[in-house]
Amino acid sequence: MKQQSRCTTDSLKVLGDFWTLAIIQELQVSEKRFCELERSLKVVNPTTLTNRLKKLEALRIIKRQEETVDKLSVTYGLTPKGRAALSVIREMADFARRYP
Repeated sequence: MKQQSRCTTDSLKVLGDFWTLAIIQELQVSEKRFCELERSLKVVNPTTLTNRLKKLEALRIIKRQEETVDKLSVTYGLTPKGRAALSVIREMADFARRYP
């Protein structure tokens, strides 16, 4: 397999899952809690959201932070790798706008 083709395939493995791009876009402005992500994505199944967040964390695209004040609070945010994916997402959106 050519190097360019392999890079494309590897990128799709990371970004190709349904909901992955939407999650990354939701986290581009600020960190969010699970319930905030669930609310903003509206129709995502909680199990699917959990699985995508775990996968993105394992790939180091998002970071999971636990805070304990009165009770455990978990927030999710983009890592530098996740922020780098935003340019790819913008290019994909631009392509979709230009060639509907």
